Amino acid sequence: MAALEKLGNAQTKKTWTAHGASGDFFGVKIGDMKGIVKKIKGRQDLALDLYGTGNLDAMYLAGLVADGARMSKKELEGWAKAARWGMISEYTVPWVAAESPHAQELALKWMDAKDEKVAGAGWNTYSGIVSVRPDAELDLAEIEGLLKRVAKEIGKAPNRVKYCMNGFVIAVGGAVKPLLAKAKAAAKALGKVEVDMGDTACKVPPALATIEKIESMGRVGLKRKTMKC
Repeated sequence: MAALEKLGNAQTKKTWTAHGASGDFFGVKIGDMKGIVKKIKGRQDLALDLYGTGNLDAMYLAGLVADGARMSKKELEGWAKAARWGMISEYTVPWVAAESPHAQELALKWMDAKDEKVAGAGWNTYSGIVSVRPDAELDLAEIEGLLKRVAKEIGKAPNRVKYCMNGFVIAVGGAVKPLLAKAKAAAKALGKVEVDMGDTACKVPPALATIEKIESMGRVGLKRKTMKC
C-alpha cells in the first residue's frame, strides 16, 4: 500500500475521478503498477488482501495479480459485490472471473442482477470467456441466444450495461468464428448505442464497424491468452 501511495499522482487522481472513481484511492497509472505486479505475482493471499482494502488502486492491482482459477465462487461473488467503480466491475472482476471454472455460471447470474455494476460484470465476464477459450469449449447455442437478448434488451438496459452488452457483441464477432455472421447481424440491429460517458472523451465503439475491422485484418477467431492488461 505504501508503494502504491508513492506512485499516486494528482493528475491521474483527477482523471480517475472524471471516470467515476470515488472514496479511497491514490490515483496510480496502470502502467506504473506493472513493477509491483512483477514483484508479487503468484501471491494469491496478498491479492485477496489488496482487494479487501477497498482502495481502488489496490483493488485494480489485485486483479492483475490474482489467479481467478484459484478463487472460490464465494470469493468471486464477493469481489463483484464490492466493486464500486466501473474500472473494477467491468474489468478487474471479469478478468479474474473469466479464468474460473465458475465463469459461465457466474456470468449468467450476474447479468440478471439489479445492481448495474454487477450486471455489467456479468456481460464482460462472458466477453472474457469467448475471448480466451477455444470455440470447442463454448456453448454456441447459448451465446447465440445472448446475442438475441442483447438486441432485444439493450434499449432498456441501464447505462453502463448497454456499454458492456455492446462490447459482448463485439467480443463474439471478433473471437467466435462460427458465430461471426450472427454477431454481425446483432451488431447491425444495435445500430448506434447511446451511453452517457460522463465528463470524459471516451466513446462507444460501433459494434458492426469494429467487427468488420477485425474481419478485414484476418483476426476473427484469434484468442487471447488473458484478458488482463
